[in-house]
Amino acid sequence: MFWDIIFLILIFSIYLPALQKKMIEQQRMAAIKSLERKRRSRVIAMIHRQESVSFLGLPIARYINIEDSEKILRAIHLTPEDMPIDLILHTPGGLVLAAQQIACAIKRHPAKVTVFIPHYAMSGGTLIALAADEIIMDPNAVLGPVDPQIGTVQAQYPAASILKALEEPNPNRDDQTLILGDIARKAINQVYQVVLNLVDERLPEEKARELARILSEGRWTHDFPITLEMAKELGLPVQEGLPDEIYQLMDLYPQPQQQRPSVEYVPAPYAPHRRPTGGKEKVE
Repeated sequence: MFWDIIFLILIFSIYLPALQKKMIEQQRMAAIKSLERKRRSRVIAMIHRQESVSFLGLPIARYINIEDSEKILRAIHLTPEDMPIDLILHTPGGLVLAAQQIACAIKRHPAKVTVFIPHYAMSGGTLIALAADEIIMDPNAVLGPVDPQIGTVQAQYPAASILKALEEPNPNRDDQTLILGDIARKAINQVYQVVLNLVDERLPEEKARELARILSEGRWTHDFPITLEMAKELGLPVQEGLPDEIYQLMDLYPQPQQQRPSVEYVPAPYAPHRRPTGGKEKVE
């Protein structure tokens, strides 16, 4: 009897994660369908969270890759030309080729395309957002520069920094460094042209060129946060005000469980306090 119970517990612990995953996938699909009915659009979510690998529990980072671009291009292909597309983006960026494919497909779609950014869409995520007719952000959400990064998986260097280093005299510079410099120069020019092609129909020529230069030249570090206010100053079609359904959908993409959570709060909306005239209410 005892070993039967142990065996059942073992079987339950093996299959429980798969059942939980299936349930949350069904909840996600139901939430997406509900949002589609409300907005009369095709809703596509590209949400990159850190996830756990099978039973080993090893965290892996998610980025924009070719598989993402294949799926999104397929979703756009299945969407009627007169149907709007709503794309929910939450990503640190990723492969330039994949992001460019998605961005070009979005720009070609005849109906309106809206990108929703609940938290961040950095690097390649920003490149995709540039192709949209409208970008709706949370007040605290951010975009980022799209300056290319050159190197390997183990070591990535900003293309602009490579070119800056090559300006310094060094008689011992090897051929590999010179090759990296050539690649960096080409990469910056390519990304500049991609950005220009994405925004040239919505902005005056000089403004479009300025935006493409600012985002691709390496003016800031690659993780520099471009806030909603800065995005407006740059001329991007951004607005504030995400639907509540977007936040609810994000809750269905949880981070992997940790033994001790680093952030805790009561997961419920509170009614606003009345503030006295003359300043913020003191919380005791």
